[in-house]
Amino acid sequence: MIAEASDPKSSLPDKALERLSEKIRKTMVRAMSDFHMIEEGDRVLAAVSGGKDSATMLIHLEEIRKRAKFRFTVDALLVNQKQPWFDAEQYLAWMTGRGFFIKMIEDDVFNVALQKTRPGKSLCRICSRLRRGVLYTYARKNGYTKIALGHHRDDLNETLLMNMFFSGRIAAMPPKLVSNDGHNVVIRPMCYVEEEKIIAYKEAAGIPVMTCDPCESQDKAQRQKMKTLLKGLESTYPGLEAILLKSMKNIKPSRLLDKDLFDFHEF
Repeated sequence: MIAEASDPKSSLPDKALERLSEKIRKTMVRAMSDFHMIEEGDRVLAAVSGGKDSATMLIHLEEIRKRAKFRFTVDALLVNQKQPWFDAEQYLAWMTGRGFFIKMIEDDVFNVALQKTRPGKSLCRICSRLRRGVLYTYARKNGYTKIALGHHRDDLNETLLMNMFFSGRIAAMPPKLVSNDGHNVVIRPMCYVEEEKIIAYKEAAGIPVMTCDPCESQDKAQRQKMKTLLKGLESTYPGLEAILLKSMKNIKPSRLLDKDLFDFHEF
């Protein structure tokens, strides 16, 4: 991962940055309340990657914790996957300077992915799966009750379209789920937050994020096309992305074709 150059000082006046931060925080609180993401006594493991999304999530999740009327804890974990370009020094220094301790563990995900991937194929999917396994194992062994991921509204919308266009199914990223192994509960506190607000916050706060070394893959290409498509539609029909998210909360099984969801024979 490569640290992007970023001004360590805020690019917005303090009050403007506070207003932007408040909007993100309140949107996260609304999502967390809607889907009962965190409860009294929860131990939350915030999975950070060094990117803008998880950094923004961690900062605001900690602020929510401080203001909450019930008690829960938030700890941050960064997995060093042993990529040759991995360099977390600037990112960790910035977060430490703002009072955040991020535990970093090493796991040779990168080389395992290399061994399991055919030449010329993308590492992204298997890297993601292996990293998720590392998180699940760490959370289970250390008694965490929730794992928080930094996916935002645009991620959900893009995933919905990708599944419809390329997999023939209607599915996105749930705000809360139980992992396949049955031992971990995953939450996405930023599922209502627009990516443009996260980008604005990252730039305004001067977060020195890390980006993964460029790796072309079909998944990345498809997601970028969905992002471009949605931004184009949003410019023509303002508010469309918010409506698309709302549609995921307003499912009408009898108006679709899934016989497992609606009994067309008996109705």
